Amino acid sequence: MPFAVFLTNDAARDLDEIYDYIALHDAPQKADYVLGQIERGFSRLSKFPERGAHPKELLALGILEYREIFFKPYRIIYRAMHKNVYVLLIADGRRDMQTLLQRRLLDA
Repeated sequence: MPFAVFLTNDAARDLDEIYDYIALHDAPQKADYVLGQIERGFSRLSKFPERGAHPKELLALGILEYREIFFKPYRIIYRAMHKNVYVLLIADGRRDMQTLLQRRLLDA
């Protein structure tokens, strides 16, 4: 049975901000493409939630409950629990991920 995939409010906001930035600074068609690719990643998580790697920043701390998939340069951080996948963060991997992960996942 497939897992249900949910976006947290933060992840939904991340996705909106990525879309808006690309549409404004590149082209709306490019924003549509990126959105489609990220959403395709979500659908794959429904079937294979354990396929992602552990984020290296969290792995170094011994934290193994989070995983990530990529649509470069974007990193999609999620957690699989009880037949559900919760997408927690969608961010450009060129950002300061250590600080972002700490603020979004560990300080929450």
